[in-house]
Amino acid sequence: MAINFEKAFGIHQHTLGVRSRRTEVLAGNIANADTPGYKARDIDFKDALQNAKSRSGVFLERTHSSHKSAQSFSMAQSGELFRVGNQPDTGDGNTVDTEVERNLFMKNSMEYQASLDFLNSKISGLRKAIKGQ
Repeated sequence: MAINFEKAFGIHQHTLGVRSRRTEVLAGNIANADTPGYKARDIDFKDALQNAKSRSGVFLERTHSSHKSAQSFSMAQSGELFRVGNQPDTGDGNTVDTEVERNLFMKNSMEYQASLDFLNSKISGLRKAIKGQ
């Protein structure tokens, strides 16, 4: 009997990728907190998860057999959006609020760990079932 990983892992296999991408975006915001004109970004988790589940994107055409196949995602397709700042403009056009970014980064990290723990427990259960324990 074959194991259907889609049923076994549910949505959590897709959430890891989206949470990982969101970690990169939030880290970029923190790193650019003092960059003039930088606009804070975030990912619309629901849209990004839907895209990850459907594996939609723009497929790049290979013009030569030695070229590697790849996918390209625009900012909108990945669910990445600019965040409206909640602090007054300091004159440099930067919309990053480091406290907000740190809190979102920590929350995202905890949610990533929760999905990882869930997947680990599912994999552990599958291993026991395969071994007959």
